Amino acid sequence: MGPRAHHDGVEKLLASYRDIPVGAPVRLAKKTSNLFRARGKTNAPGLDVSGLGGVISVNTAARTADVQGMCTYEDLVDATLQFGLAPLVVPQLKTITLGGAVTGLGIEATSFRNGLPHESVLEMDILTATGEIITARPEDPETSDLFHGFPNSYGTLGYSTRLRIELEPVEPYVRLRHVRFADLVELQEAMATIALEHTHDGIRVDYLDGVVFAPDESYLVLGEQASKPGPTSDYTDQDIFYRSLQHAPGQSPKTDLLTIRDYLWRWDTDWFWCSRAFGTQNPKIRRWWPKRFLRSSFYWKLIGLDQKYDIGDRLERRKGKPPRERVVQDIEVPIENTAEFVQWFLPTTEIEPVWLCPLRLREGRPGAALDDAAQPWTLYPLEPKRTYVNIGFWSSVPIVPGEPIGAMNRLIERKVSELDGHKSLYSESFYDEDEFHEMYGGERYSELKRRYDPHSRLLDLYAKAVRRQ
Repeated sequence: MGPRAHHDGVEKLLASYRDIPVGAPVRLAKKTSNLFRARGKTNAPGLDVSGLGGVISVNTAARTADVQGMCTYEDLVDATLQFGLAPLVVPQLKTITLGGAVTGLGIEATSFRNGLPHESVLEMDILTATGEIITARPEDPETSDLFHGFPNSYGTLGYSTRLRIELEPVEPYVRLRHVRFADLVELQEAMATIALEHTHDGIRVDYLDGVVFAPDESYLVLGEQASKPGPTSDYTDQDIFYRSLQHAPGQSPKTDLLTIRDYLWRWDTDWFWCSRAFGTQNPKIRRWWPKRFLRSSFYWKLIGLDQKYDIGDRLERRKGKPPRERVVQDIEVPIENTAEFVQWFLPTTEIEPVWLCPLRLREGRPGAALDDAAQPWTLYPLEPKRTYVNIGFWSSVPIVPGEPIGAMNRLIERKVSELDGHKSLYSESFYDEDEFHEMYGGERYSELKRRYDPHSRLLDLYAKAVRRQ
């Protein structure tokens, strides 16, 4: 795709925006989504983003790429790996878009050294509610407020049409060590040390995440870039990645080798471990399941059918069981509170396993203060020079009769706040408005809305994330 095609895609987007009646909800006209929260229905036309799904150019000398907002990471990675380059952070699922990861946050195993996806953005073109395309840059005094306020805004400040991002060199392979822990506090301490030193047992660590199966069985997955070829594993067919981590206590760390592409998408084949809900981890079913449907995008379609026809709850009723509450969340707590949260979460919800992904705001990132002491990201405040851990859990629990809607999610929200944490807003939220306002931008967000959405064409963040409008 070249600049001319990008220009045409932007013109289609602008024309579709002008066709949306004043007062009607403004939404993207696309069939796929990585959101887990319901939205109110609308008959209004959506934004035509059909011409905004590609890579415009890759500058190998500068190690940057100009990318359209609706480009999936699968297509972005395919475009950059041929040059031995990759985005600094590649979220786990192939159909996550670059624009979505920036406006809705993303994370992965490089986040302990590279932060979050928006921290490698150099500039972005944003369609604001006034119908104007604004190029926002961190160093531009006229637009730096929009640049720093856009992450975690979920389309309430506008939609990105083009993003220029930094890339980093990568080797063809990733060598893995799966280190087992019998104690969550010991795992927490090891993770904190690795996040700061980027080594473990004298070996460099380029990628870091983990999985907790039980209080006495958890793993850190340590990845090291490798140029030397060797026998590689394949987790795109019959073998299941998260099961490959497990080994008996007392053994030396289990090792593995993946191509860089297979490593980046190691979680997509089974949507972490959520594919088990569809039976695909049963060897008898998996043997006959078409390989092209072993991917998160297909599981999303099954989830869509379940939501439309209430399939899951109907099956539970036929079994004489109560309906279930979805507990699908990614939360962040300071690393020193990780063990406490997981020790509370596992017996409270009986959900396992859970994913761990450490992160630190990127030092020297675009737009950071000279002393790196100021928080530039308006809507998701994390402290510089502090390590956090993203804890991901994606399942459901039985609904207890008489309990309020979202009872378990509300309980989790209270625990996360108690531990000085935040949660991502791609799924259900139940905060009251004052608490939400304090946690996600406060008056600074209100100022951004007044400047870039003076006529309230777009929903505000609370209406979108909590009221599900």
